[in-house]
Amino acid sequence: MERTLLERASRIKLAVFDVDGVLTDGRLYFLEDGSEMKAFNTLDGQGIKMLMASGVATAIISGRNSVATERRARNLGIPHVFQGREDKLAVLEGLVAQLGLSLDQVAHLGDDLPDLPVMRRVGLGMAVANAADFVRKHAHGVTQARGGEGAAREYCELILRAQGNLDAALNHYL
Repeated sequence: MERTLLERASRIKLAVFDVDGVLTDGRLYFLEDGSEMKAFNTLDGQGIKMLMASGVATAIISGRNSVATERRARNLGIPHVFQGREDKLAVLEGLVAQLGLSLDQVAHLGDDLPDLPVMRRVGLGMAVANAADFVRKHAHGVTQARGGEGAAREYCELILRAQGNLDAALNHYL
């Protein structure tokens, strides 16, 4: 693994996630009654829980509003959830100020153009394997896994490893 990627990850105090295409595979299912359905990966959820248990704060910033996203965030205990926000960087700047952090202490995992302004400003801007080509080119790193298929788990474990907390997180279950 590239040393600078680990160095970037070692400073992270806040991990931010996009939803569609990152915590899900990006497909949207609309039922006949107008409701929406999404599938979230349980491996990703466990990674987020391990990251939070290590002391790293978590947030979701999504351009879309979704009841499923709100429910998943609540289930995982993610305290900072912003939906229906097109200007993700403005949202993040407000959250960082509220938490007393700098953008250098923030990681973001995204997949498409609305994520790019955030990814380019934070200390660790990551893209999922199936992100748009232009986004992957401008990311500090790209996961091996696709969005909704373990990419968030990989991102969480990278941060845990860089901070020396991965073994403790895994051994907790032995």
